[in-house]
Amino acid sequence: MSRLILFNKPFQVLSQFTDSEGRNTLADFITEPGIYPAGRLDYDSEGLLLLTNDGKLQHRIASPDMKLPKTYIIQVEGDITEEALQQLRRGVSLKDGQTRPAKARKIDNPEFPPRNPPVRERKNIPTSWVELIISEGRNRQVRRMSAAVGFPTLRLIRTCIGSWKLDNLKIGEHKEIDVNLPVVTKPTSGASKNGSRARNTRSNSGKNSNRPHSKSHNSAGNKRHTGKPKR
Repeated sequence: MSRLILFNKPFQVLSQFTDSEGRNTLADFITEPGIYPAGRLDYDSEGLLLLTNDGKLQHRIASPDMKLPKTYIIQVEGDITEEALQQLRRGVSLKDGQTRPAKARKIDNPEFPPRNPPVRERKNIPTSWVELIISEGRNRQVRRMSAAVGFPTLRLIRTCIGSWKLDNLKIGEHKEIDVNLPVVTKPTSGASKNGSRARNTRSNSGKNSNRPHSKSHNSAGNKRHTGKPKR
């Protein structure tokens, strides 16, 4: 039985447990030993990050060969057009090559909790929200795609990886589930589908500078973000 943690990563938190520059890390929220990120989420991005104690499961989640779909909700500068959405759907030309076709649609304001610190919006310039589903994991890909079609990303929240969803997890909270890892003979898009059951969901406040061997689940609480953006 593999352990899998679903974590709602706050803004300006590194997707790692240590940092020489004193920025906020996963260790400030997750104290379980032997758990490591399966993939990454940028310092200035928010939302779903998966962690596991199983190397095989970690590979299936993080490997580009598995083509796990990832869903992002982004706030962009400007009122995005249907033409721009069509470009995202066809694939966008970036410096490191053409992206795969994505699913893209304009959505109403999802009413996420305000970001801390808040998004800097320019006066007299509207913003809009887009749901974008991609099956790649290039560096800062979503931000580069939206910029390439003329609508820079102001805020980015990942809500889904494969069949795992952020659901009602509050910012800084996490929950753990057990996963029965299926046998896979070759990479498929459904490789990470699993029969999973929720084991527990609870959160405690507080900050830890290291990774103590504790079973408690930490939440963001009234935590201050003191680090400087990585990018």
